[in-house]
Amino acid sequence: MARKQRFPHLLGSKWTARAKTFGWRHFQVVNRKNQGKWVYAELEASCDREVRFWINAKSLKDRELWEPGWTPLNEMAPSGEEPLPEVDDFRDLAPLQDQPLGDLAGANSPESLEPLP
Repeated sequence: MARKQRFPHLLGSKWTARAKTFGWRHFQVVNRKNQGKWVYAELEASCDREVRFWINAKSLKDRELWEPGWTPLNEMAPSGEEPLPEVDDFRDLAPLQDQPLGDLAGANSPESLEPLP
């Protein structure tokens, strides 16, 4: 009997970052990778196809960081609530311990990106 796949509807799902991430808020899952007990999602910015990065799929369940679907900016934070700071890379977020990236930390990782001139 086949095991139940974790995150079966991950591929193609759409997400809104609560804080700007690499300059954008709206992303779509374009790839997934199972690595041992971990599931990773490759997110692509909806307005810039060159902005792509890998993230542990479990972190998409954190509603302080991500909302499912594409939420309009005016619906994100109630009035009077201070907006979340922009996130330039995921090293600013709480570290995900014991979650190896293996070969996923390749060309799209923040460490390999060169600053623009």
